[in-house]
This record gives sequence, C-alpha cells and structure tokens, in this order.
Amino acid sequence: MIQARGLCGKVHALRMGPGEDVRLGLQDWAVRSGVRAGAVISAVGSLGPCSLRLAGRTEATILEQDLELLTLSGTIGPDGAHLHATVSGPDGAVLGGHVLAGCRVRTTMELVILELEGVVLHRRPDPGTGSSELVPAQH
Repeated sequence: MIQARGLCGKVHALRMGPGEDVRLGLQDWAVRSGVRAGAVISAVGSLGPCSLRLAGRTEATILEQDLELLTLSGTIGPDGAHLHATVSGPDGAVLGGHVLAGCRVRTTMELVILELEGVVLHRRPDPGTGSSELVPAQH
C-alpha cells in the first residue's frame, strides 16, 4: 500500500455547461487552478453522449441517449483524473464504468471538488496492471 497524508483544503464548486467534456474539462480545470490533489465529493447533472469503459473491457462503450448522472467519484491530480460514473437512461436502466473522454454535458453539471493539501496525486505506469495507477506523495 502506498500512502500520503494531507489535510482537507479548499472546496471548489463548479458548473459545466452543455457540450463540455466532463473528464477533459476537470483535468484542464485542475491544471489551470493548480490543484495537485482533488476528490469529487458531489456531482449532479445530465450527459449525452457519454463514453464509458465497462468492467473487464478495453474498448469504450458509447451511450448516445440522454442520460442522468447518478454518481461520479474519483480523484484528480497533475497527471490526469480517474473517474467512475453511474448513469441512467430514459428507461431508468442503470450502467456504470470508467469515465473516458467523450462524456459530454447535456444541460448542466454541478460539481463539488475537495482539494487536498500537502498531497500530490500522481499517476504512473504500473507493470503489474498495465495501466497508469495512483501514486500519492507528500507535497
């Protein structure tokens, strides 16, 4: 286990508008704002289209229909974001997975991000998983 200890810092309230890419927009916001470690603590809104990577799959699943965001969780650092979402479609069916670029806001997205002080959330290639994984560090 890798650990870094920090403190709760600023709380950022954000609103994204129609057409904005949730993942890319949050990553860009973090860089512009100098946020080196953040956690999504609340998110509500709508999406369409949305690109998710489902469990055990390598390819994206593109959901073209109108969607409600039910949950969004994850971390944001200087090397990018790791986000998971659950969404529901017009029939109420629920689907969830890893948020990829291409999840676009349909009408609005309200987010609350907690900034962590004294920590940097790096992502580095992990030969064991084949993915970039979290490497928290003291700052």
